Amino acid sequence: MRGRYVILSLIMLVLGFLVAFSYQLTKEKQPESGISSEQWDKEYETRQLLIKQEERNAELQKQLSNTQEKVRKIEEDLKNEKQLYFNLVEDAEKYRMYVGELGVKGEGIEVTLEDSSYIPEGENVNNYIVHEGHIFKVINELLISGASAVAINGQRLSHDSYIYCNGPVVTVDGNQFPAPFVISAIGDPAVLDQALNIAGGVVEQVAYDNIVITLEKKDEIKMNPLLQEKKS
Repeated sequence: MRGRYVILSLIMLVLGFLVAFSYQLTKEKQPESGISSEQWDKEYETRQLLIKQEERNAELQKQLSNTQEKVRKIEEDLKNEKQLYFNLVEDAEKYRMYVGELGVKGEGIEVTLEDSSYIPEGENVNNYIVHEGHIFKVINELLISGASAVAINGQRLSHDSYIYCNGPVVTVDGNQFPAPFVISAIGDPAVLDQALNIAGGVVEQVAYDNIVITLEKKDEIKMNPLLQEKKS
């Protein structure tokens, strides 16, 4: 009887061990289906922080977009102001050039007026020499045709220049010049030349008055500022 009990006890012991081992193995293989209250609170808190951060990011992105738009408008305004100031400076330089405060150079044309080399016997000499009227015709046509600066024998003209004839010489702003008279003009040579040579234009009119007129296109003509000329 004691042997039977011992065998039965061993069987029960082994059976209990197998049941316990099987339960433990099954528990380890099955995923944990639930989380603790502490873990749930922590996860909820993390989710709330993430939502707030996303909302903050969206707000910052909106602020960035608004700031970028303001910067773009400021840059556009600065660009317009820069262009405006550039245009003002350019206009000021152009007007200073027109009134003779700045030295200028550029391509242009030279028109030479000379007294006639032949005077028929008995004719009035005054009908064969250059007068201020001939010079005025040339200058006016050059200015109308777009010349930006004009000079006579190197004497640059301004808005208040005066020219008059005194016998065989022409006085320009108080300076006397004998013939030939070289009228220099800065501008488009082709345009100036064409304006003077149109049918019935200045060249024909001056030549009809027995004046020798020649035209020459120049790649570069230089003129000093009027202030320097007056000082000299």
